[in-house]
Amino acid sequence: MTARRPCPPAPGPLEEYAARFDDLFFSLAQRRGFREYLTGLLAPRDRNKTITCLAGAEPVAGAGTPGVQRLQFFLSESPWEADLVNDRRLELLREEPATAPHDGGVIVIDDSGDRKDGTATAHVGRQWLGRLGKTDNGIVTVTTVWTDGRVYYPLHTAPYTPAHHFARGRSDPAFRTKPQLAAALAARGKEAGFGCRAVVADCAYSVSDTWYLALREAGLAYVVALKPHRGTWALADQPHTPVEAARALTWRDAKRPG
Repeated sequence: MTARRPCPPAPGPLEEYAARFDDLFFSLAQRRGFREYLTGLLAPRDRNKTITCLAGAEPVAGAGTPGVQRLQFFLSESPWEADLVNDRRLELLREEPATAPHDGGVIVIDDSGDRKDGTATAHVGRQWLGRLGKTDNGIVTVTTVWTDGRVYYPLHTAPYTPAHHFARGRSDPAFRTKPQLAAALAARGKEAGFGCRAVVADCAYSVSDTWYLALREAGLAYVVALKPHRGTWALADQPHTPVEAARALTWRDAKRPG
């Protein structure tokens, strides 16, 4: 078997980390592209990390330079498996004592939207983009993060595909809501060895009964913010919504100050 050609090393201690992924790439160009991508992500920059910024080139004018084109090809065309790379990253996190997960942490669920022009890009559609605080044309990604308050790192991601991409819309068997995607990601995190005390999410996920059921089936406890008038299960004489809970805590008299 022909020996692998040596790859230009990543800067400083980053090379030792990058080398742990080398067996997942079959060519020198891929191994080099991976190092350039990591370096671009971690190096300090004074602007948003677009492809030109990651490659250390000028915006717009530098888009056609060899370094930018090489990185663009690595990210969009080169046939490597993103899931395998992410699995290796999580494996290294589990092995390192400073980042190893434990049952005292939590899995945080959230989604992030980015504006995108046009309709040709996969998963794009007019939808609520929390980052912009409005409905616009863009792409939304559901994410999970593990944290214990001391360290935090992303686990898995999944793009949300709007209903109009499916032949039968929301009734199509392949369609998944954001809460459904989130529950599947949380269960996947647990299966990957990232135990937690609970899964936590904001009130956007409290309206989905399928989200609750999926987490219960996966054996995951949860803490979720409720919308003011959104009810939850409780004994008949106890508050069922945040509004009812607030009213129960209000001042009544000196003996019942709330």
